Amino acid sequence: MEKDAVSAGVSQAGGLFSTAQIRILICYLLAAINKPVPGRLLADTLHYEGIANCFEVNDSIASLCKGGQLRLHDQKDDTYVITDSGRSIAQTLKTSLPLAVKDRAYSAAIKMVSRFKNAKETDIKISREGEKAYITCSAIDNGVPLISVKLMIADEEQGLYIKEKFLDNTSEIYSKIIELLTK
Repeated sequence: MEKDAVSAGVSQAGGLFSTAQIRILICYLLAAINKPVPGRLLADTLHYEGIANCFEVNDSIASLCKGGQLRLHDQKDDTYVITDSGRSIAQTLKTSLPLAVKDRAYSAAIKMVSRFKNAKETDIKISREGEKAYITCSAIDNGVPLISVKLMIADEEQGLYIKEKFLDNTSEIYSKIIELLTK
């Protein structure tokens, strides 16, 4: 395929340089995930993975929406879902994408969707009480805190690190705490 996409930040070894391939990849990912996917986060994820330029991904999402292959699911969350037309494109043209790119993109997108879901189902606050700093991490289920943990932290940097780990492993952390408390 002709290289017609902006390649800034894209790995020469494992990236996509064709607008058509980027659109096919987006359809493939949304069909495979089969859940609402945040557009901006998808663009950032594919860019950070060196798969496609984030501007090209954003343009492709807009083009796919205009063409009827995607539709905006939730404007507030900037999430998109695939239509039957997009699903058909993904099924028909998925073999035109390099397997390594599909696998890397799928893995990154699954992690991104999981993290997005975790961020919506958690409440994390860094606070100060006198001279001490604390982080409170809560897992939320249907608007009700399932578990809440408050830890004293050295500084805001440590708090941000803990926040990232909590977002990446919310259910595992919850399970480990329950396991430790019920042994």
